[in-house]
Amino acid sequence: MWLLDTRAFVLCPFSDDDLPSYAILSHTWGEAEVAFQDVHKLRDETYASEEKAGYAKIKGCCAQAVKDGFEYAWIDTCCIDKSNSSELLEAINSMFKWYRNAAECYAYLEDVKPGDDPLPAFSKSRWFSRGWTLQELIAPRTVRFFNCDWLEIGTKKHLSSTIKSCTGIPSTVLEDWSPARYSVAQKMSWAANRKTTRSEDMAYSLIGLFGVSMPMVYGEGEKAFIRLQLEIMKTSTDHSLFAWKGEGDFKGPLAKSPKDFEECGLISSGQLIFGRPEAPGKMVAWSSLPF
Repeated sequence: MWLLDTRAFVLCPFSDDDLPSYAILSHTWGEAEVAFQDVHKLRDETYASEEKAGYAKIKGCCAQAVKDGFEYAWIDTCCIDKSNSSELLEAINSMFKWYRNAAECYAYLEDVKPGDDPLPAFSKSRWFSRGWTLQELIAPRTVRFFNCDWLEIGTKKHLSSTIKSCTGIPSTVLEDWSPARYSVAQKMSWAANRKTTRSEDMAYSLIGLFGVSMPMVYGEGEKAFIRLQLEIMKTSTDHSLFAWKGEGDFKGPLAKSPKDFEECGLISSGQLIFGRPEAPGKMVAWSSLPF
């Protein structure tokens, strides 16, 4: 695992056995992000990455980390060598754990501006619509939200009712993550209205939430989500995996995407699941009966 020295802007490698305390950044990607290779060049004062918008984000994160007493920070744009396929695979399969083990998580909402009415602007932030930020919301024990000028908006704990309203995620999840308390279908429902740039990432971003591992095969498209469900089946006997409802002529017992679980937010892992015929034009794998 690479960590960024918050004062020297140098990447330092650590093993699981000697990890120091670190802050971690959650954000939405934009154009001109600073990559792993860029950080190594930052010691050259003439390097153009200092002009990149992503560099200001890194500087802001590191400045906050220094203020909070952290010598190191982890930022996904620059702390993963994405040219190394094995390192990228390890990072994606370990990311939930890395967010979980962070001493502090900073959620940077670059679309929340100074002067905005804080809570409405917070609720409408693009951060709440992206696939990868779901695990970045749930996994850390503490999350502090910041606007585009790095002014603090509040914490995950104190904003839990607002977050619940705009995401459908129960406050209990935000306050104390206990994965066994929530069904597969419930967890899938939290991702139902989120998006990723690449279709495969919709599945890969959920790996940690379900405690599974799987290889990445970019180019496989929606098959990645089928593979995710097959991996879940290997470790879970929770039949709510089949409680999805999908439109169109998609065939089979497994869902096409998290969107098919949109109405499953109240299905508990202990509920009985039965199949039943549905109205013409709708393909429903399984439905939960309310008794």
